[in-house]
Amino acid sequence: MPLSERIEAGEPEAFEELLVELNAGRVRSAEPDASSATGWRVNTWVKKGILLGFKLGKVVEFPGGLPAFDKHTYPLKPLTAAAGVRIVPGGSSIRSGSYVGPGVTCMPPMFINTGAYVDEGTMVDSHALVGSCAQVGKRVHLSAAAQIGGVLEPVGALPVIIEDEVLVGGNCGVYEGAVVKRRAVLGAGTILTGSTPVYDLVRNQIYRRQGDQVLVIPEGAVVVPGSRAVSSGPGRDWNLSLYTPVIIKYRDEKTDQGTRLEELLR
Repeated sequence: MPLSERIEAGEPEAFEELLVELNAGRVRSAEPDASSATGWRVNTWVKKGILLGFKLGKVVEFPGGLPAFDKHTYPLKPLTAAAGVRIVPGGSSIRSGSYVGPGVTCMPPMFINTGAYVDEGTMVDSHALVGSCAQVGKRVHLSAAAQIGGVLEPVGALPVIIEDEVLVGGNCGVYEGAVVKRRAVLGAGTILTGSTPVYDLVRNQIYRRQGDQVLVIPEGAVVVPGSRAVSSGPGRDWNLSLYTPVIIKYRDEKTDQGTRLEELLR
């Protein structure tokens, strides 16, 4: 019986196999799909399997360092120097059931949750979070305090996707299954959610979540925090403005020069 069907049946042994496949990166909670509007599809059975692990797990004490008590089914991810991952000392954690590719650098303290996929050459900087099932591409920089939200439930919901060569600035937050296409740049402090529209000053468009379709940031877009005036009621009278992300340009040689320092840090 295929692993997906055994997960659906709730077999404990199937969860153990799923954990091995997730750690190796051979199975993913979401993967590229050219036929999809977002370019990605959800593997619902994988997310069901991750939830099965929580159901099966019993809280135990984990040895070493500060006291830790968690489900025995989700220990720290087993890694050795042969994996080619740099984990700088200082309090970082990578949970089992996540994939971390060769050449990934983890600066303390940071956290990668189960079901996440972090591809090769990516930098996960201090105080950064990669949430459960989030998909992060090759040569991405998640700057200090960047938050890549997890979307484990509902199981059919697309997790947050950060494609190849994206630069996520400090204190950014990407939530609710947003997709950031390759080579985009999120300026420091940019927040992307399903409920916040993004105004494209270059292409004269507004991007927002539509029904079941998540927010998608176009390839190469440079997004910065902005604001829009409240146009009616007391908000207008009080001269209030609301936060909104704004696309001010698309990535060019000048932008590439500004981000090239990242290559020297890896």
